[in-house]
Amino acid sequence: MGVAGVPEGHRSGFVSFVGRPNAGKSTLTNALVGQKVVITSNKPQTTRTVVRGIVHRPDAQLILVDTPGLHRPRTLLGERLNDLVMTTWSEVDVVAVCFPANEKPGPGDTFIVNELTKVRRTIKVAIATKTDLVTPDQLAEHLLAIQELGRATGTEWAEIIPVSSVSGDQIDLLADLLVGLLPEGPPLYPDGDLTDAPEEILAAELIREAALEGVRDELPHSIAVVVEEMGLREGRDEDRPLLDIYASLYVERDSQKGIVIGHKGARLREVGKAARQQIEALLGTPVYLDLHVKIAKDWQRDPRQLRKLGF
Repeated sequence: MGVAGVPEGHRSGFVSFVGRPNAGKSTLTNALVGQKVVITSNKPQTTRTVVRGIVHRPDAQLILVDTPGLHRPRTLLGERLNDLVMTTWSEVDVVAVCFPANEKPGPGDTFIVNELTKVRRTIKVAIATKTDLVTPDQLAEHLLAIQELGRATGTEWAEIIPVSSVSGDQIDLLADLLVGLLPEGPPLYPDGDLTDAPEEILAAELIREAALEGVRDELPHSIAVVVEEMGLREGRDEDRPLLDIYASLYVERDSQKGIVIGHKGARLREVGKAARQQIEALLGTPVYLDLHVKIAKDWQRDPRQLRKLGF
């Protein structure tokens, strides 16, 4: 007999997408959930918080855990991210490794799959992403290379599946396969939830994405965002709410502060506008966003600063 209101055989569990930076993990999360919940930036190393997207189905609840990209640590922040990754992998039901079809599996992929072999109990799946960028022949070759990598590292793939998040190809099939690998159990999150990251974290991620969008290679890692204060403005009619968000963008040096602010503040205004629109779309409320750029000297190497910035 199932739990009240939960159909017999309902499955629920956690899936973590992993892969090199830019392997298509965040886009895949968004395609499965059907809403933009994880930041997708075309710069690697942008996801830091473990944001979960949730796929609700009558027969199952699939909770997607997006870990930061695993990489060889160079700084204290890098080491902390890697610890977070290993802990997450051992706590989820399925780890799905993403291999972009337009790039041959390389040393970075081997590194990740080797790390993954240290996690015993978790089921492992391989996903060939970005299939819309290659020919059928190239895809066939790619799938063989993934199979071979599994053999070479002693990893048993429960499934190898090609998908395209952009065209939506095989996304539903992927959801079905992942659900089939989950344990039986009741839903773990209320039905309306698409993500369990508190609004402040989502707002901070969207601001960070907007800030990174224009600076390309100049400051990939050196921006942290803290939402200092967030709340509905008092004294407004219920049908005309306004959400006030006061946030600080932290960079490491003066020169970076100049880059983020831009000529006469133009760059920062663009960032604010783009972030505000994304936050409004996500939360469904008009937003007043107040952004300030601050300097936290060498925050990536300073444990006290890292704690303050939420790592």
